[in-house]
Amino acid sequence: MKAFVAGATGQTGQRIVQELMKRDIPVRALVRDRTAAQAILPPGVEITVGDVSQPANLTAAIADCTVLLCATGAKPSFDPTGPYRVDYEGTKNLVDAAKAKGIEHFVLVSSLCVSRLLHPLNLFYLILVWKKWGEEYLQRSGLNYTIVRPGGLRNDESPDAIMMTSADNLFEGSIPRTKVAQICVEALFQPSARNQIVEVITKPDAPIKPFEELFASVALN
Repeated sequence: MKAFVAGATGQTGQRIVQELMKRDIPVRALVRDRTAAQAILPPGVEITVGDVSQPANLTAAIADCTVLLCATGAKPSFDPTGPYRVDYEGTKNLVDAAKAKGIEHFVLVSSLCVSRLLHPLNLFYLILVWKKWGEEYLQRSGLNYTIVRPGGLRNDESPDAIMMTSADNLFEGSIPRTKVAQICVEALFQPSARNQIVEVITKPDAPIKPFEELFASVALN
């Protein structure tokens, strides 16, 4: 297994890279600024410079990777096209490149509430709408996929247990980015995670369950 990580220098992407490295999985990180990436990412990560909104070189960038994890996301800005270009077009470009290279499993970090048009986040240039379009493009692609919809992302290391459900069952809650990274990487190893949408938050009163059980419970729904 060799992992290609898009959005590798983002706060969630960095944690995905770290989790992959912990498991001794070789990583190629797609970044826009090599110098900045070298200062952020662990030693041993292979760095390739590119941009998901520029599809011409993505297929070559993926090269010999076998799985792809996407943690990209439009940054807050005054550019109304940002969410469309990153969360839909960027995802679409990665999916097309992944198909061309025969990627075995595509893991996409999305968001809770993408199916709710009348959500406050859509005031920010329809960000959830474009994330949902990206999800749907991946689902139609024929690739094996896992779509991870986390609640509000936190930088703490809370010990609270993970709560995982199938699509459109959770509409509030939060989760540490480290746990999102663990879920994304674990999805690569769990057969029941394939071709599933999982929604995830943490709760202090949730029962602690192994990942195998969490993913299996979603697959049964």
